[in-house]
Amino acid sequence: MKRLPPPPLKVEALEAIDFHTHAEVSCCQAHDHFADDFDQAAARYFGSDRRPTIAETVAYYRERRLGLVMFTVDAETQIGRRRIPNEEIADAARENADMMVAFASIDPHKGKLGAREARHLVESCGVRGFKFHPTVQGFEPADRFAWPLYEVIAEYGLPAIFHTGHSGIGSGMRAGGGLRLAQSNPMLLEEVAIAFPDMQIVMAHPSWPWQDEALSLCLHKPNMWIDLSGWLPRYFPPQLVQYANTLLKDRILFGSDFPLITPDRWLKDFAQAGFKPEVTPLILKQNALRLLGLNGQAS
Repeated sequence: MKRLPPPPLKVEALEAIDFHTHAEVSCCQAHDHFADDFDQAAARYFGSDRRPTIAETVAYYRERRLGLVMFTVDAETQIGRRRIPNEEIADAARENADMMVAFASIDPHKGKLGAREARHLVESCGVRGFKFHPTVQGFEPADRFAWPLYEVIAEYGLPAIFHTGHSGIGSGMRAGGGLRLAQSNPMLLEEVAIAFPDMQIVMAHPSWPWQDEALSLCLHKPNMWIDLSGWLPRYFPPQLVQYANTLLKDRILFGSDFPLITPDRWLKDFAQAGFKPEVTPLILKQNALRLLGLNGQAS
């Protein structure tokens, strides 16, 4: 497994690290309005149509002394919309290396060509991880066409975030936009976790209606984590809070799902959601530092 130098975050200056933020608007290419109905449905579902640029997002986080992990979702095969370039996010992370980390998203249907791109993004662009959304990208995590991509991620020992559970994308659309929720059942990640034990797998979101399955996987597989994005903490299932406070306190991550949920709103709820004082700094910052290879630095 190749070892990369740690990202140059100024961790001592950061109040927390948001492990789940989205790039929404490209500054180097025109917005592709194809499939705008998915955006409109998501805005209705989340009660937000906020679409900041990458620069506006960075400024928002810098003002609050928050670190962020940012990515787009490449769903060109299933949705048909051009993605925001991974390189644009990587460029922004280089320019804001004290508080931002770039993850990439590559449509798994791109197979070996996608694996080539992943290697380039890691070696030449400084990408530190990858994001997958099985429901939106139209695949099951253990589909073999995705394995060349996983092999590159595992080779560098990088984390991969997988959307799990219900998806606000497609919710309320006719036939749910044709998207399949079953592809985001966290149990479908088990074969990947076994085949690629050097790839750290982050199950994004409270995994409703499969929350217990996600907790079981995380207890059983030491290369599996959970981020708390996409839900306000007031709605977290009680068993998720219970395990975050106890057996899984070292593998739970703060994530907001910005811009659909802001960290201001999420953190306000989090303070009242029943997390133990000694666990709070682990979730908000220290676990992310360890996952990013920064656990030896000040926190």
